[in-house]
Amino acid sequence: MPHQYLGKNFPREVKNQKIDLPEYQGEPRDISISKCKAAMEVVKGPVIVEDTCLCFNAMKGLPGPYIKWFLEKLGPEGLVDMLTAWQDKSAEAVCTFAYSSGNPDDEIILFEGKTQGTIVSPRGPRDFGWDPIFQPDGYTETYAELPKSVKNEISHRSKALEQLKNYFMKNA
Repeated sequence: MPHQYLGKNFPREVKNQKIDLPEYQGEPRDISISKCKAAMEVVKGPVIVEDTCLCFNAMKGLPGPYIKWFLEKLGPEGLVDMLTAWQDKSAEAVCTFAYSSGNPDDEIILFEGKTQGTIVSPRGPRDFGWDPIFQPDGYTETYAELPKSVKNEISHRSKALEQLKNYFMKNA
């Protein structure tokens, strides 16, 4: 997470480190906690991990944390096709950042951002995951069609990052 997201006044040094972690199963919050604990074991210090979900309301939250695998196997059109049998095309984009101080005895702290929207036929560039099929409420464009500055302002990720940033600014 470079400072472009957290700002130059962020009170901690943040380094991006790619870690190969197991794919956990379960509820999104539990997955985030498990990923954070596993990353802490590898890094042997403080960590922040990110997990993103796309939850179809008609399917009671699925594909949820498994969206990466569904998208990889089905593509955007296949994700849309999954909802053919339901009238409800509403969805929730969820981003969770999990933070560990690096001390195994400390609680994992979660920062969760959510954006409500609708699943639509793919529109816009296909260069970033499921963005072409998610149209946030109050907009006529999909995430993929929105200018990056607008998407970054309203996205589930930006909402979670704002919580994380506020936490560290208060607890610097």
